[in-house]
Amino acid sequence: MGGTAMKFSRLKLHGFKSFSDETVLVMEPGLTGIVGPNGCGKSNLVEAMRWVMGESSYKAMRASGMDDVIFSGSGNRPARNTAEVTLVLDNADRTAPAALNNADVLEVTRRIEREAGSVYRVNGKEVRARDVQLLFADASTGAHSPAMVRQGQIGELIAAKPTARRALLEEAAGISGLHSRRHEAELRLRAAEGNLERVDDIIGQIDTQLETLKRQARLANRYRSLSGDIRRAEATLFHIRWVAARFAEKETEAQQAVLIRELADATHLELQAQKTLEAADAALQPLRDREAVTGAVLQRYTILNEQLAEEARRASSRRAELEDRIRQLAADGERERLLVEESEVTLAAYQDELEQLSEEGEAAQADFDRARGEAEAASAAVNTAETRARAAADALAQVRARRSQAQRSAEDAAGRIARLGQQMAEVEQEASTIAAKLDADATLTLKRAALEEAQASAATAEEMAVIAEEATADAQTRLDDAQPRLAEIEAS
Repeated sequence: MGGTAMKFSRLKLHGFKSFSDETVLVMEPGLTGIVGPNGCGKSNLVEAMRWVMGESSYKAMRASGMDDVIFSGSGNRPARNTAEVTLVLDNADRTAPAALNNADVLEVTRRIEREAGSVYRVNGKEVRARDVQLLFADASTGAHSPAMVRQGQIGELIAAKPTARRALLEEAAGISGLHSRRHEAELRLRAAEGNLERVDDIIGQIDTQLETLKRQARLANRYRSLSGDIRRAEATLFHIRWVAARFAEKETEAQQAVLIRELADATHLELQAQKTLEAADAALQPLRDREAVTGAVLQRYTILNEQLAEEARRASSRRAELEDRIRQLAADGERERLLVEESEVTLAAYQDELEQLSEEGEAAQADFDRARGEAEAASAAVNTAETRARAAADALAQVRARRSQAQRSAEDAAGRIARLGQQMAEVEQEASTIAAKLDADATLTLKRAALEEAQASAATAEEMAVIAEEATADAQTRLDDAQPRLAEIEAS
């Protein structure tokens, strides 16, 4: 990813969001992809690039403040106080702005310190945020560039206003840096126009001040002419005063001679007084030494008195604290004694319960052994009952099949009986004439024999079906009786 000439080669992160340790992302020629699950920090890489390009909105960083881009710590890592992101650019074609176009490789670094703001550097030299933004604008990219594709941006471009589309076309044409510089130049021109307006106001103020100064100049010329007259008058006055001072000087010299004589007498008296003072100082020095020793002793006794008072206060406080501790220990001892009594009662109850549980466990073990034997017997009985039930079911199926067949035979026989009855009714009409023929008819005798045999078979089949149903019911009853016992044994 990169502009027309400069290309991004590396991205270094240290303490930015989830990247606590130093991490280097190398962008080789071609397509560089980053794959990972949700929440692993893929979006933090894009935000780091936008941040080092000059992003100033903490909302664009998905944070409540710009200091939130600093690693805030985890369960086993402490929080950091700084965050730093470095983007390395290949400037072999020397297309960077003139102020920064002094190397083939540019390392753009942004470093933020908690509660201290951020600083931009290019190859170790501190620069403005505006210089970094112009650098990336000339490369047709930047923190707000459409080249930094994010989630949902395609839909935003489709629904974008003409101004936003114009910015996209200007960046695609490579003139976004010129547009930014034009905007900055317009701001400077408007500032220059404001300065010119202020200059006009200042010129008006200076004209007013000039009139005032001309009036003051006229007054100054008048003052100089008056000053000459005043100096001449002062010179005459000073000459008069000088003559008077010379006369006073002569009188003062005479008085000075008198004063010198008086000074000599005073000096003699001063020497005598100095000797007396030295003798007094010699006598006063032992008293001063004694006063110093006495003051030192008094100071030591004062400090000792304060220390004793402080120790007395501490002893009183310690005594009150110990009395509170004694009362607390007495209360704790009473509470512990009650707890010991309760614990002994509880322990005795637990001992009784343990003995009862031991007896119940032995009884339960005997019941369990007995239940296991009963379960094995019941399982054998259930297996026998199931075998007999399956045999009875098979026999019932066979009997039901034979019964169905016998019923069909009986129905056929009944039909034949009905037909024979009809035929017998017809035959009875001719009984008198064909009695001998009927006695000699073998077919009718066979049919009667077949009818009697079918009726006998049907009766036998019904008896067998009844017996099979009774056996099945008996087996089902035994099975139903064994099922609850089996379930109880399995539950045990």
